[in-house]
Amino acid sequence: MDLSTFLPSFGNLSLTLLAFIVALSIIVAVHEYGHYIVGRWSGIDADVFSLGFGPVLFSVTDKRGTRWQLAAIPLGGFVKFRGDSDAASASGKNLGRNTMLGAPLWARSSTVAAGPIFNFILSIVVFTGIVMNTGIATDPMVLRGTPDLPPHYQNELQAGDEILAIDGIAINSVSEVERIVDEISEQPVLEYDIRRNGNRMTVTGPYPVTTMALNVSPTGAAQVAGIRRGDVVTAIDDQPVWKFDQMVEIVSASEGRVLDVDVWRNSETLRFELEPALLDLPRADGSFERRYLIGITGNVFYDVETVSPGFFTSIQLGAEQLWYILRISLSGMWKMVAGELSTCNLSSPVQIAQTSGAMAQAGLVDFISFIGFLSAAVGLLNLLPIPVLDGGHLVFHAYEAVTRRKPSDTALRVLIAGGLGLIFTIMAVALANDLGINACP
Repeated sequence: MDLSTFLPSFGNLSLTLLAFIVALSIIVAVHEYGHYIVGRWSGIDADVFSLGFGPVLFSVTDKRGTRWQLAAIPLGGFVKFRGDSDAASASGKNLGRNTMLGAPLWARSSTVAAGPIFNFILSIVVFTGIVMNTGIATDPMVLRGTPDLPPHYQNELQAGDEILAIDGIAINSVSEVERIVDEISEQPVLEYDIRRNGNRMTVTGPYPVTTMALNVSPTGAAQVAGIRRGDVVTAIDDQPVWKFDQMVEIVSASEGRVLDVDVWRNSETLRFELEPALLDLPRADGSFERRYLIGITGNVFYDVETVSPGFFTSIQLGAEQLWYILRISLSGMWKMVAGELSTCNLSSPVQIAQTSGAMAQAGLVDFISFIGFLSAAVGLLNLLPIPVLDGGHLVFHAYEAVTRRKPSDTALRVLIAGGLGLIFTIMAVALANDLGINACP
């Protein structure tokens, strides 16, 4: 393994570590607070609320007797409920109502489930806030501005233009542009019918989905090579490109060989060498497509006027974003278990840290959005029916509800040991993926 090719991808190591610690601490704090507050509401006392593990750096005890502490290793946290230290021997017998094991089943189950649920709530809050901040495109479609594009695109569009039709096809919104893009003539320059200062006119403009990098994946080949958001790809292996689908075709057919990519940035043409990676790309319907990628996302290049959709609509859109993440994640997990998806898609804390740093460098909105995505993933992970995770405890509670008795101490020890073994195995595979030990394409 050659770490010399791996470490530079972190960029600023201090920023990467700081961003990772901040993101993880927020998510862990919300998760553990969910356990704590619902446990308190359910009549279960907490002895310790810890953010981090290991030596205690700071602590304070509140009037309820709970010690709130900050520990030295910021890679997680925990809530120690009353009676947890007696769990191995007491199994809930002769423990008070205010202890985790002595509380009724509904109280214990609610407390356990609250951690992941609070993670989901955090995700919805984040996505709702982003929607309220950025807004949604107006109808009709009015341009707020146009990006800096190479001269050969012949862009005559201006801020304030209301787009009425493209290539003779009437449109009213950005979503309609995405819908009719296959009907538009495949030409680098098209006619746009617009309304400017109250006057209707026809001007020229680029094909809607240009080769501009709308987003650059924080761990993709493009980001590692130095390509930035807003760069415009003009050629790949000296083959001119002007629409995004051309890039997709060339990269998909590359079979992983290194590509020479010419990029236009600030009136300069730069050349980068990119090695495409074979990845499983999620589709909107929950399926996956395996093809070579360089980590550049494209879409319509227009910067359109936006309007805040309102509080309740923003919440709905935030919840829809959470559901999309959960649906795609569950689909990926199932396909991985079924052998339809490679375990090379597993990521360890190493890549999560790398992504944290890249998102922090991209900007505050990107970093906050990443926290929302990661919080959803952590919540879902904790609900998996694996002993030692919250989902495993909920399975034990379901068994108790059906049989009217708790699992035996022996069964619990065996299942928890098996769960730990499974978690460590998954983490080892993910770490081997990120360090290049596994033979992943």
